[in-house]
Amino acid sequence: MGRAAPHAPGLPRGILPLVAVDLTRVSIAEGVRAALSTAAIVALNEWLDWPPLMQAALAAMFTCLCDPGGPFRRRLPAIFCFGVLGALLTMAYGALRTAPLPLVVPVVCAGIFCTLFVRAFGQAAQQVGNLLTVVQVLALTRTLHDWRSALEQGGAFWAGSLWAALLTLVIWRVHPFLPVRRSVARAYRALAALIADMQRLLIRPAEDEAAWDAHARLQRRAVRDAIEQAREALLTIVRSRGPVSLRAAQTAIRLEAADQMFGVLIGLSEVVGLRRDAATVAAAERLLRLLRPLLVLIAHGIETDAIERLPRLERAADSIAAIGAAAPALQSAAEALAERLRVVATLAAPEGWRPGTPPDEPLRLMLRGVVMRIRANLDPRSEVLRHALRGAVAAAPALTLTLHWPTSYGHWLTIMLVMTMQPYVAITFARALERVAGTLVGGLVAAGLATVCTTPIAIAAALFPLAVLAFALRATSFGLFMASLTPVVVLLSELGRPGESQLVIAAMRGLYVAIGSGLAVLAVLVLWPSWEPGRLAAVLRAAILAHGAYARAALRGLLGDESEEGAMRARRAAGIASNNLESCLHRALLEPHGRDPLLAAALTVDAALRRMAGRVSALQLERAPRPDPEGWRAWAAWIDAAANRLAAGAGALPPRPPLPHDDSAITETLARIGRQMDVTAGALARVAPAVAPAVAPAGAG
Repeated sequence: MGRAAPHAPGLPRGILPLVAVDLTRVSIAEGVRAALSTAAIVALNEWLDWPPLMQAALAAMFTCLCDPGGPFRRRLPAIFCFGVLGALLTMAYGALRTAPLPLVVPVVCAGIFCTLFVRAFGQAAQQVGNLLTVVQVLALTRTLHDWRSALEQGGAFWAGSLWAALLTLVIWRVHPFLPVRRSVARAYRALAALIADMQRLLIRPAEDEAAWDAHARLQRRAVRDAIEQAREALLTIVRSRGPVSLRAAQTAIRLEAADQMFGVLIGLSEVVGLRRDAATVAAAERLLRLLRPLLVLIAHGIETDAIERLPRLERAADSIAAIGAAAPALQSAAEALAERLRVVATLAAPEGWRPGTPPDEPLRLMLRGVVMRIRANLDPRSEVLRHALRGAVAAAPALTLTLHWPTSYGHWLTIMLVMTMQPYVAITFARALERVAGTLVGGLVAAGLATVCTTPIAIAAALFPLAVLAFALRATSFGLFMASLTPVVVLLSELGRPGESQLVIAAMRGLYVAIGSGLAVLAVLVLWPSWEPGRLAAVLRAAILAHGAYARAALRGLLGDESEEGAMRARRAAGIASNNLESCLHRALLEPHGRDPLLAAALTVDAALRRMAGRVSALQLERAPRPDPEGWRAWAAWIDAAANRLAAGAGALPPRPPLPHDDSAITETLARIGRQMDVTAGALARVAPAVAPAVAPAGAG
């Protein structure tokens, strides 16, 4: 990790992210789709001249902004929840506006706390929460005196959100992760090609060392290039989409599994390359003949987002392990390859499912996870809790001022204040600079358009290309996004308030952005300031240790060796550590790291720890007596020791104990936890020189 800027401790490298533009993230398709969702409603309003349609246009634009991307089943809950909650908040807050101010402000601040707190549930929830915060403030600009007007405004919001949802989910679907999936699939196909070349050499005994050298030079380079290209593609997409999502986690672990299989295959080639033992060569050839089509199958499943034939993968993993057991020289490599295949199969299986699982258990596990996440973050050490409290407290005086002396654009003050505020001083300062600079440039553009777009038809026509530009640049740079979004907001405001001058609107927006951004910086300096963004390696170490302690406490709790309160404390500590790691990753992704190997490793470790915690939570539901308590104690001790070794930068894990003599479905959960520890060890092994000085025993740096 780079050092902080000398003039401001904790300030991210590149204090002006506005100029750190990555044009590879431009998405014209997303821009056109989002612009169409809004422009179609604006055009309809010009025809029908029905004011609530402007509410629908705003809802459509917000819905496109809250779309997290990824598979349909992951996007639908976020978009649906935003539409429903946005409509309800629009109606409720419009009616609340008639209440006395001492009642309105606390209620709205409580609502802002809740919408900011949901960032504890990941990137998608954070996007929805931020936009619902804006919806709450905007809803206070309309006083709804009767239920008909409330239903009219809420219905318009829901209709606009529904139209955008249909457009983004059904009519015109964009697949932002498709290039990444294709890159990872190419890595698996490159592994299959490497295996094919190894098979060619194995069945030609006359081949000598020179042939194996040529194989190493050409085939290994091709695989390494494919893996690194896939890793770069993954880093690019998570910078814009965020690391905390199912798709990002799956992709990171699948790529790590491919990288680790590549290392095993290199070792395997060294073992059999010059070995003339016929039995060993024959066993290696059988192993490779079995493995190659599986990698091709996995590559096709990753590319099509439908890895099927899970029983075949499981059976093949068992067969590969059996081949190794019969050939001692290959046993270590065969077991490692089998474990990596099981990792891929586990990722493709439904979460929380195993043979014989009751139909309602996945739902119970999900609800348990929600409750656990909330409890884990209701802790003074939680960055999420601090940020939500800071936002609610800072919003109170701004709301009181603008609601007591209402003006046409006073709501922008609260919106800019809360949206500019970030959990850390450094990030808030950078975001404030981006927002002010972007709004200034956008205001100048809006002022120029004022001389050209003088009629509603002209304004509506100008909205479409501006909205295309804004949404296409959304992932490129926040500053550029603000610069292109400001003219859109100004033009929409003029359509919503006919007769207002675009110059006045642009000037008022610039004024409120400057004041709100300045107050946001002041708020993070005064309310629980966090100057140091945190060294990623140190946060990573804390997360690994916390999850190791949680697993040990949970396993010992099953045997009665640990109190339920102790296991609960360990679970909360692990949840806080995971959230802090994810927050650190978000901060790191804002910085111009380039090809930072530690960042790539941390993405994989974060995903592996999350999955491990899920397995441990599932084990806690098992209350049956354990027939092999010593076996469970051995695993509890192994997980804790493995976590400590990883956190200390040792790299290699201690020997894994045998699985306890217990129900196979339960012990398989232990095996999966072990695989996630293996994935974590493999990811950290690549960055050992960079990690070891920072990830060290207590007392270091």
